[in-house]
Amino acid sequence: MADQAPTPEATLFGFFNEVGILAQLSRALFEARLPDGFNLPQFTVLNHLVRVKDGQTPLALARAFQVPKTSMTHSLAVLERHGLIEMRPNARDGRSKCVFLTEAGRAFRLEAIGRLMPDMAAVAAEFPVERLAEVLPVLTDLRKAMDAMRDA
Repeated sequence: MADQAPTPEATLFGFFNEVGILAQLSRALFEARLPDGFNLPQFTVLNHLVRVKDGQTPLALARAFQVPKTSMTHSLAVLERHGLIEMRPNARDGRSKCVFLTEAGRAFRLEAIGRLMPDMAAVAAEFPVERLAEVLPVLTDLRKAMDAMRDA
């Protein structure tokens, strides 16, 4: 009997299972390099503010990260206490606040990425970066599709 191709469902499950394992491994690696008292969700807020844009409300950030507003509020409080973000009144409605990255927050993000570079070099020594470059557009397209599904 010839080997049968996996079903689409099995392929999807296998793919997302691998992504989940990679997410756990990369989270542990990254959190080991963050300064004491910081975690990956806090870093990802800083990264989001650089990558997407700052000036968003805490509620908009909570929705973007698909976390409860209380969780986002806690992360923002830690970042604000360390001077990495600034909460300013929302110029559009005056009732809410908007989150802005400070220069210290930008520097913290770059330093955190720099701390990770030796680990990235170790990964590159074991796994060809060219192969990652090949799949990166596919992962980007999948993220965009899933973002659109979430927002629909």
